[in-house]
Amino acid sequence: QVQLVESGGGSVQAGGSLRLSCAASGRTFSSYAMGWFRQAPGKEREFVGVIKWNGGTTYYADSAKGRFTISRDNAKNTVYLQMNSLKPEDTAVYYCAADNTARPTGRANDYDYWGQGTQVTVSP
Repeated sequence: QVQLVESGGGSVQAGGSLRLSCAASGRTFSSYAMGWFRQAPGKEREFVGVIKWNGGTTYYADSAKGRFTISRDNAKNTVYLQMNSLKPEDTAVYYCAADNTARPTGRANDYDYWGQGTQVTVSP
């Protein structure tokens, strides 16, 4: 069982930065791939990126490449999403999710555990 709690959301102007954190409970956090997703009002949940269990490999959606960076600290049971050069279209609720696999995907249905989400609002 893994419980996830996101934090770090807020309001920022376009071009600004935010760093989201996702704190996990559970002894097996280090064995899980950790993904970030987002959902804007009226839209489906969208894959942002994922980091493998050992932190050595990350994958990003095209919308996140070059602007967002995912990292993790297994000693602290925490995964991070650093977001730079934010745009108004990045406005959404951001969720972290855990998938007990060595081959993570961008499909939300593949993830076993989810946090409650944190709101990110980017103004023009």
